[in-house]
Order: sequence, then structure tokens, then C-alpha cells
Amino acid sequence: MARFWYIAIASALLYFPAHAQDITIEANRFIKLLNGGQRGKALLPFDTSERYNFNFVPLNDRKGISMNELSTAQQKQVFTLLRSSLSNATVEKITAVMQLELLLKELEQRSGDDHYRDPGKYFLTVFGTPSDSGSWGWRFEGHHISFNFSAHKNLLLSGTPSFLGSNPAIVLAGSQKNKEILKKETTAGFELLHNLSETELKKAIINTTAPSEIITGTARKAMIEQAAGVRYTELSTKAQLLFLQLLEVYLDRYKKDLSHKMLQDIKNAGMENLRFAWAGHQQRGIGKPCYYRIHGPTIIIEYDNTQNNANHIHTVIRDLKNDFGGDALLEHYRHGHHNIEKH
Repeated sequence: MARFWYIAIASALLYFPAHAQDITIEANRFIKLLNGGQRGKALLPFDTSERYNFNFVPLNDRKGISMNELSTAQQKQVFTLLRSSLSNATVEKITAVMQLELLLKELEQRSGDDHYRDPGKYFLTVFGTPSDSGSWGWRFEGHHISFNFSAHKNLLLSGTPSFLGSNPAIVLAGSQKNKEILKKETTAGFELLHNLSETELKKAIINTTAPSEIITGTARKAMIEQAAGVRYTELSTKAQLLFLQLLEVYLDRYKKDLSHKMLQDIKNAGMENLRFAWAGHQQRGIGKPCYYRIHGPTIIIEYDNTQNNANHIHTVIRDLKNDFGGDALLEHYRHGHHNIEKH
């Protein structure tokens, strides 16, 4: 009887969304597992320019502590922290992207002592002191992965910038043949495109050539200079449903409380201001570069599949109000920090 009770409770815990307090608890559990030298690497001040150093390419010099430097128990706690902020499906994608480094090492015929491609070169950084009364944040980042979280007073304010990429997008040979980590992102984009009317399609297509990279790049302030594409309110009922399903593919990367907050911000800014834009090939396949984005007053979502003969995907979510927690969070932190020092 006790066993069934435990399973029921475990299932319920998986269902309910996490709050900042849960994340605070898991972050502090991780910190307690670190020795002094590890803490020196993993812990940085909240009010530091490094918090805005968002990148998703392979780097030899990243701040934070790498998975290679952690014990099995510490690594396990990293993934517990990730699950406190992200959906289980997203954590599975993160794990799969990390493991692609081994495939890339093999494909690029790198030597055994070459660590340019390394599933252990993913870094965790905690900014500030995790608490239920102040401002703090954390980042998990490496090649093709970057998730940046910011919290204040038991409220998870932001999980962006967030980036997931996959190279190859579709594994073409070997034991992992046909593996496609970002399949939903690809399938949902094409499904919406292929259900647009001729009039809708003319508005959605912004270029016959796809850009060679996501347009927002790694800038601290994400920006698309000109709003373009077809508006959500210009779509048929079916296309609107597919638009929302595509949007949910990205918002569902997070726990429900944060994804619902982001969706509410989008709705409050006006669905009539939300656009879908496409560039490049309109048929799916290797060698057919394509790009799409969802753009509104509060959000930019980009998908780009152009590199490596269009078998290399980059996706990013930028919250235009709350990237890195937003400027308001930094002011809250500075004000609270000042008061603490004063007293």
C-alpha cells in the first residue's frame, strides 16, 4: 500500500508547476554539494556584466563550473535544478543535445584528447544568493544550449534568453540514424506554413532566401528592426490554431507557471500584434535552408536551419520585457542591496 501511495505522490509532484521557492531550494542543495574551489567558479555576483554574456557556440573559456568538474551526485543535482525550471521534455532535449557532441567528435574525426566537442563542457553559474526574499539567477550553457533564469521574491520572472540547437538536425547514419531532437519545432513550423491561404502566404513570406543565422544573435537587447509577416488576426481559424500550437511548442519548454505568464504577456500586448514570418524554402528537406519566426511586442522566437547543408538547427526565445529578468529586476536588486548595507 505504501508503495502505491508513494507513486501517486510522485506523479502529482511531476504534474504541478514549480515556483521560484522550489528552484531556490534546489539551487541551495547544489551549492551545499560544492567544495570551496568549486564555489569560487560556480558562484558570481548578481550585479555583474557576465550575467548578460549569452552565447551558444563552442567556447574554451566559459564562466561557471563545467559538468566535467562535478561528481556524479553534483551532476545529478544540476539536472534536478533544470527540472525545477523546465519541462521534462526539455530536459530530455538538453541531454540529447549534449550527447550529440560525441557524434560530432566522431564525424569530425577528432582525436581522443581533443575536447572541442565534449558533452562535459556545459557550465552552471549561479548569480547572487538563492533566497526567497531577494533577486538571483542562474544559467546553464554550452554548445547549442543556453538557459538563463531570473527570480525575485519567490517569483520566477524569466527563463530567457533560451537557446536550443541541434547539429545534425537529423542524424543521417550510424546507430542514431534518423534521430531528430527538434522535430516538433520543425514539423509545427511547416504545418502552419502549408495551411496558409495564398493571401496569407504572401504576407508570411518575407524573403525567398533564409538568413544564415538567427537574426537576434547574442545581443543583450534582442531586436528585429521591422515587424513583418502575417498577423495572427489575419489568419483563418485553422491557421490560428496551428499558430498557437507552434507557439506552445516553445513556451512548453518551461514549467507551466512560467509558460502561462509568458502567454498572458503576449495576449495582454494584443494578439493582433503577433506575427508569423517565413524565409527560404517552403518544402522540408536536407539542402533546403529555411527560417521562421514569431514576433510580437513581448516576444521573439526564431528558428533557423541553414548551416551544414540545411541540417543544423538553431532556435531561440527572447522575452522582450524580461530577458535576463529585465531592467526592473536589476533595480530591485540594487535597491534591496543598498538597504541591506545601510542597516
